[in-house]
Amino acid sequence: MTGYGKAVVPYGDKKINVEVKSLNSKSLDLSTRIAPLYREKEMEIRQLIATAVIRGKVDFAIWIEKDATADATPINGALVENYYQQIKEIAKNSGIPEPKDWFYTLLRMPDVMTKTDNEQLSDEEWGVAKGAVLMALEQLEAFRRQEGAALQVKFTEKVDNITSLLAQLSDYEQARVEKIRMRIVDGLKNLPEVDYDKNRLEQEMIYYIEKLDISEEKQRLTNHLDYFRKTMAEDCGQGKKLGFIAQEMGREINTTGSKSNHAEMQNLVVRMKDELEQIKEQVLNVL
Repeated sequence: MTGYGKAVVPYGDKKINVEVKSLNSKSLDLSTRIAPLYREKEMEIRQLIATAVIRGKVDFAIWIEKDATADATPINGALVENYYQQIKEIAKNSGIPEPKDWFYTLLRMPDVMTKTDNEQLSDEEWGVAKGAVLMALEQLEAFRRQEGAALQVKFTEKVDNITSLLAQLSDYEQARVEKIRMRIVDGLKNLPEVDYDKNRLEQEMIYYIEKLDISEEKQRLTNHLDYFRKTMAEDCGQGKKLGFIAQEMGREINTTGSKSNHAEMQNLVVRMKDELEQIKEQVLNVL
C-alpha cells in the first residue's frame, strides 16, 4: 500500500501543488493539509481520495505558490495622499514642524499597507485544482501497482518454494514409519522379562503411526497454496484475504512440524516456516 504521487499545475499567476503519500494501514487513515482557498472543497477532496486509495495511512496536501510580484502587499495611494494632506494641515494650524521623513511617517499610518484577501474560488480554478488532485492520485495508483507487481513475483517465488519443500516431505515419510516401528521393537527387546501380545502390539503401532500421519495436513496446505495463487490473480483489494490464507498455511505447517518426529522432515518444516514468514511480512503491503 506504499505509494507517492505529485502534481503541479499552473493557473494564472500561481501554481497549484498537490502531494499524496500512503503507507500500510488496516483501514483508510487520512490526514489532509488544504490551502484556505480550497477548504470549502475538503469533503469532495476526501471523497476523491477514499475512492482511489481505499486503504492505507494517507497524507494529502494541496497548496498554492504565487508569483512574488503578484503577491506583494499593495500601498493604498489614496489613503497616503489623504494622510499627507491632513498632517500638513495640522502642522500649519498648530505650528508643529512637518516630519522630515514623509515616507517613513506615512507608511506607518493605519491601513496604508493592509492587505485584504477577498479571493473567491471560481469554478474554473477548482476544475484545474481538481484535475491536479486526480493527477496525483493516478501517480499514486501507478506507484502502488508497480509495487504490487514486484510483490506478486516475490509471493509466487515463496509459494513455489513451500510447494517444493512440501513435496520433499514424502521422501522421508516411509523411512519415518519404519524408524518409529524399529525404535518400539528395539525398546521391547531390551525388556526380555516382559511378555506381550504381538498382534496387540501391531495394532497399537498402527494406531500410533496413524496419529502421526500428515496426509491431511499436506492436502490442506496444498489447497491453501493453490488458493493463494488464485487470489493473487484476482482484482485489487485482496490484501486481507491473502493474510487470512497465510495464517491458515501457517497452521498446517505447524501441525505438520509437530507430527513429523523426524530430523530431516523437521528441517523442511523450518524452511517452510521461513518462506511463509517472508510472505506474512510483505502481505501487509498488499491492498
